[in-house]
Amino acid sequence: MCGGGGSSAPARAAAAAPSPAPPQPRCSCSREQGGECRALHPSLLLWFHLSGTVTEPATATEPEMTYKVAISFDRCKITSVTCGCGNKDIFYCAHVVALSLYRIRKPDQVKLRLPISETLFQMNRDQLQKFVQYLITAHHTEVLPTAQKLADEILSSNSEINQVHGAPDPTAGASIDDENCWHLDEEQVREQVKLFLSQGGYYGSGKQLNSMFAKVREMLRMRDSNGARMLTLITEQFMADPRLSLWRQQGTGITEKCRQLWDELGALWVCVVLNPHCKLEEKSCWLRQLRKWGEMDVCPLEDGNYGNELPNITNALTQSSGHSQDSLARPRRTVFTRAIEGCDLHWQDSHLQRIISSDFYVSPSYQREGESLLFNSQGQPLWLEHVPTACARVDALRSHGYPREALRLTVAIINTLRLQQQRQLEIYKHQKKELLQRGATTITNLEGWVGHPLNPIGCLFLTLTEACRLEEENCLEISGTKYAGDSKPPVYQHVPVVTGSQDGDESYLSLALEVALMGMGQQRVMPEGLYAQDKVCRNEEQIIARLQDLELDPVLVQTLRKQCILLLEGGPFSSLGEVIHRESVPMHTFAKYLFSALLPHDADLAYKLALRAMRLPVLETTAPSGDVTHPHHLVSVVPSRYPRWFTLGHLESQQCELASTMLTAAKGDMLRLRTVLEAIQKNIHSSSLIFKLAQDAFKIATPADSNSDTTLLNVALELGLQVMRMTLSTLNWRRREMVRWLVTCATEVGVRALVSILQSWYSLFTPTEATSIVAATVMSHNTILRLSLDYPQREELASCARTLALQCAMKDPQNCALSALTLCEKDHIAFETAYQIVIDAASTGMTYTQLFTIARYMEHRGYPLRAFKLASLAMTHLNLAYNQDTHPAINDVLWACALSHSLGKNELAAIIPLVVKSVHCATVLSDILRRCTMTAPGLAGIPGRRNSGKLMSTDKAPLRQLLDATISAYINTTHSRLTHISPRHYGEFIEFLSKARETFLLAQDGHIQFAQFIDNLKQIYKGKKKLMLLVRERFG
Repeated sequence: MCGGGGSSAPARAAAAAPSPAPPQPRCSCSREQGGECRALHPSLLLWFHLSGTVTEPATATEPEMTYKVAISFDRCKITSVTCGCGNKDIFYCAHVVALSLYRIRKPDQVKLRLPISETLFQMNRDQLQKFVQYLITAHHTEVLPTAQKLADEILSSNSEINQVHGAPDPTAGASIDDENCWHLDEEQVREQVKLFLSQGGYYGSGKQLNSMFAKVREMLRMRDSNGARMLTLITEQFMADPRLSLWRQQGTGITEKCRQLWDELGALWVCVVLNPHCKLEEKSCWLRQLRKWGEMDVCPLEDGNYGNELPNITNALTQSSGHSQDSLARPRRTVFTRAIEGCDLHWQDSHLQRIISSDFYVSPSYQREGESLLFNSQGQPLWLEHVPTACARVDALRSHGYPREALRLTVAIINTLRLQQQRQLEIYKHQKKELLQRGATTITNLEGWVGHPLNPIGCLFLTLTEACRLEEENCLEISGTKYAGDSKPPVYQHVPVVTGSQDGDESYLSLALEVALMGMGQQRVMPEGLYAQDKVCRNEEQIIARLQDLELDPVLVQTLRKQCILLLEGGPFSSLGEVIHRESVPMHTFAKYLFSALLPHDADLAYKLALRAMRLPVLETTAPSGDVTHPHHLVSVVPSRYPRWFTLGHLESQQCELASTMLTAAKGDMLRLRTVLEAIQKNIHSSSLIFKLAQDAFKIATPADSNSDTTLLNVALELGLQVMRMTLSTLNWRRREMVRWLVTCATEVGVRALVSILQSWYSLFTPTEATSIVAATVMSHNTILRLSLDYPQREELASCARTLALQCAMKDPQNCALSALTLCEKDHIAFETAYQIVIDAASTGMTYTQLFTIARYMEHRGYPLRAFKLASLAMTHLNLAYNQDTHPAINDVLWACALSHSLGKNELAAIIPLVVKSVHCATVLSDILRRCTMTAPGLAGIPGRRNSGKLMSTDKAPLRQLLDATISAYINTTHSRLTHISPRHYGEFIEFLSKARETFLLAQDGHIQFAQFIDNLKQIYKGKKKLMLLVRERFG
């Protein structure tokens, strides 16, 4: 176990210096109930051992309880505790706390005694014997076996106990050379961590583990040596988690909740090893342990994959651009790698020591000319170190209880970043013309500061804002999580920067805003792997959430404007510069915050920044990939892969949110709306997102309680038209919804918009959509009422709809003919044109189903002769086999024959040959035959026709042909069925023959034909004896 000495934690010291005796303390006795724990006399302090009895008062549900408590301490630290309550927790129970506070607050009531060994030394033999016998009598059931064992060993001259000089005394304290540290129930820590891990992030276990991490941070801040001990115990249980082996075997990634816990674990170890006052032997012990964990196969990797690794924590990025891709490869990096690398860092640098030791460390005025690696031109100290590494030092100082030192180093880092930003601007000015012509840039950062494992920007921001918080007690915030007791947003005040030559108007709060903006605006390449990319998004959102807690007063607004201008002018070093690399992390979420923050103060700058941030070059297929031949300060790498952006969906939705925010803000301003619209059309490539923007714009433009905004409505319509064009030739499950919405939007805009979409339908809709949805909706009664159209406007719309209908019918008669006929009903010429289109298409591409549907429509509209013609054309496309007696077209066939029969003998005579040719199913033919013989033809009463009113004979045309075809169908069907008939179908077959006989008997010589048919069956199928027996029984 890595441990060692450390300075005391005053709040927990049970043996602190005497102080005035306040009233009896109250303390929480359990999580479920509170009460007053009272340390009762006699409390006994035997040198380094405090014991006493603590009474917990009775409650409404629990009786009074008394507990015996014993506490050992050494050099201002509680080293062990025992309590009769049996509490199992990593924290002291209420009774131990009560006894400790009693001793601290009422030292005069706790008499200090010598160690028990000194008291025994003063006794003579009789006194000693009396003492031992009384002690055994008082506790004979507990100590008698032990007393007898010790007596036997003492009386034996060869026993081990007699080989040691003296005897132990638990009240005398430890030797000066013995290690001493605060009491920590190590077994309980292990058990709790194991339990929480076994719950897999459920039942609030993640919060519990984060709470334990927070406890470690608290221990580090109080400089309690148990912080590292507790972290070691936690890490051992994390490494023993059986899920690690399972995930590795299955090749699956660690769950997100678990991954975040591992990240915090790694960050905590970096803090531990960077303790500015730790001993070398402690660091060596930690290093051995970290290497041991890191070498285990199951140890999680830093970025979750085995791809391109990040640079060493101790390396700055000022490397030559001539390095090859292979030379940049790094060995396997685990969550502990940065802590292992941190063990190589030290605090002995004299410049660093001066920075963190004084607020007024500046360079002499005579040395401020020219370049310097230690100070800027104002004499302020710089700290030139790999930024995440420098920020890790800040986090370590914060975490170990050195807030002033952390603040000083933070200011030096920000001064360094400012100088770097200034030099980058100068470099860009010399390269600007070339870069703008090329339209591309190189990657300037191998690792971004946002989403970095060490969270450098979040660390600097928290260090600065903690110095400005208006709270009774500053709560330590760690790794993006607030551990305050309530959820109220923090309140900040401006605290001037304490330094010898700083701008007098500058505060730690303005520095916090500045460094957050600098870090968020850094151009950086999107990392590889789902987890790393998701972490970038999550960290960005965390920083923005903290930025939103700041109330932007004039000082902060000035900082905001200045930094936004620098970001816009920053060229390839800024993600908001004029040119960025194709795989640069998008700025949509950040720009949305900047836009909202700037808008009340500088609308032009807000729009300029947000419009530039709209780009998403990774989706631009023609985007240049960058040029690595150009000499550069920083490492330039062009990936030879097509990027796998796992978070692309989220990034596109953020792009959409930014656009929606701008649209909402620009409501009523046509010039700004037009600019935003152009940016949307240029940069957003997802039809569903553009559709969402169109819907958002429509919703904002048409509030329920006021008039519509025409400018925003037109934007919504234009976006909707773009969606229609984008999805016209692609499959989209929301297409129908999109079409209906566009018609609604156009209706809201006005009649001219409706006329426009009707006239340009071919570039927006399919023929089916144009007729069945668009034109039908436009011509509906609701639309006419909604627009309050006069007669000329109604006629114009109707004319456009009819023209559209005819065009669609020509292009796709199969799907649009019926809609075209419906739309053209009120215009004779248009209707005739649509009908002719149907007739012309009937012989080529239309199916019998479509023709029958149109034919029925014609009959319903009072065009029976046209319906008959279409039904006849449909019959030519139909073919019903002998066994298709349940075919869905049977109803259409029966309807067509009924229609022909009702029109007259001529129409029936015309359709029967078509029926005979198309239908080979005996039962269907017999059904048609039966219906035709039941009533006289010509009952439809066509004007100008005379009907005899007589029933038709089956011996004469046209029914004779139908009868012969039906008999023939029965004969053929019978033979087909007998080929593969099984005994269980014999009964069904006999019934089929009975129906056939009914049809045969309709002919004059039908009984003779049927008898011959049966004789033939007996002869041909005589092998089927049982079946033939049934045939003879029924038919003779």
